[in-house]
Amino acid sequence: MSPTSAADSALWHPFADMATVREQELVIVSGDDVWVWDDSGRRLLDGTASLWHANVGHGRREIADAVADQLRRIETYQAFGDLVTEPARALAARLAALAPMPEAKVFFGSGGSDAIDTAAKLARAYWIERGRPERTQLIARTASFHGVHGYGTSIGGTGIGAGVGGLVPGASLVPHDSVGALRAELERIGADHVAAVFVEPVMAPGGVYLPPEGYLEAVQALCDDTGVLLVVDSVVCAFGRLGTWFGTERWNLRPDMVCFAKGVTSGYLPLGGVVVSGRVAEPFWSRPGGPIFAHGVTYAGHATCCAAAMANLDLLERDGLLARGRDLERPLLEALTGLADHPLVARIRAGVGLLGAVALAPDLLQREPSAPARLYELVRDAGVLVRPVGDGVAVAPPLTVQVEHLEQIGTAVRAGLDGL
Repeated sequence: MSPTSAADSALWHPFADMATVREQELVIVSGDDVWVWDDSGRRLLDGTASLWHANVGHGRREIADAVADQLRRIETYQAFGDLVTEPARALAARLAALAPMPEAKVFFGSGGSDAIDTAAKLARAYWIERGRPERTQLIARTASFHGVHGYGTSIGGTGIGAGVGGLVPGASLVPHDSVGALRAELERIGADHVAAVFVEPVMAPGGVYLPPEGYLEAVQALCDDTGVLLVVDSVVCAFGRLGTWFGTERWNLRPDMVCFAKGVTSGYLPLGGVVVSGRVAEPFWSRPGGPIFAHGVTYAGHATCCAAAMANLDLLERDGLLARGRDLERPLLEALTGLADHPLVARIRAGVGLLGAVALAPDLLQREPSAPARLYELVRDAGVLVRPVGDGVAVAPPLTVQVEHLEQIGTAVRAGLDGL
């Protein structure tokens, strides 16, 4: 079954082969819980929570009502200078209270890419204010994905910056699974020239790579020893995806900054931001007339987006959804592990949080580099939406998913593999 056919589209889709997509868009028209429907009436199981974000599922009236109520009051007002709206104040206070670091402050933006650029700029600004302007280097990991803005493209490890010319200088990559490689890079550059290290707890968009045992704790210790700031990119991993508020709690991390987005509103409206430790905030908050962090976007602290987030966090708490990212990681692993015997499968990456990936065999990828995209199409024809990433396809359903839905995902992926 092919996607919905339509007249030539004017919409330029992100990360898309537009010569193919322009006349065969798949038009999604409605959703309820873990299901979505296309414009031909076909029902599909949302195996990826849209783009890793529909944590509380689709069609939650509580969020729609909160949004409508806020729009009737005032849609938003800018948060520059001394201005603020009550939803922005309330959400910042709530997130700061949940934060995995002391005396936290919250800087809002419009999404995850905003959050990464905010954290990168703030890391460098912090060291300038500490009298260490030479600390500019940013270190990230191979296979990492940190959004598509300038800094995120520059530090990302998936190669998305290859076709856009020059990138932000002062960024380097280390193998994603080696603390020794990170230590060697710090020694090569000189830790006193490094501003921050960026890590994802689970590296989701790059292919769902789990952290090796003890890796994240060792990175934390290395940053503690060298004074380098630790920035945790939890854009995907927060708000229940790993079974905790920010994903960091599973390893008792004490980051200097945590980037968030996606699950903070479950995608009902665009919102992201950075939770900033008291240590990093102090130079900018300690005295009137002190330094100003000259950064911000028009919709920072957007009142209606923040109202959606507050309602979303209420649902995560009220319905006991936060823990499901951990409770369901074993059933998801079992559903995907059943595919490991397929001749086209190289490995299964799952077992930490409600997300996983099926990696295809290297010889298949060498013969047919587009195999992950083709597998996505075949799994969709079997009634489930997955996402092509790296060397295979990824799954990350809403936290409202049931075990039988996870089994359905496994069955559909097997059907796609057989078709492939």
